Amino acid sequence: MNQLTKKSIGCPYCGETIKVLIDSTDVAQQYIEDCQVCCKPINFLVFESDDGEITVSVFSEDEAF
Repeated sequence: MNQLTKKSIGCPYCGETIKVLIDSTDVAQQYIEDCQVCCKPINFLVFESDDGEITVSVFSEDEAF
């Protein structure tokens, strides 16, 4: 069964804090999801820390990973 984790992220475009659901199967993946406020595409990088916690980094299209 896939576990969903709720995370709060700051949009790299408009700065609004939005809540997103991260699927546990997305660990070590990169994907794009539109901001719920400004609709611009946010690049997501999902990692799992050594203690098993899901970590999310977000970037605009112009930012390097």
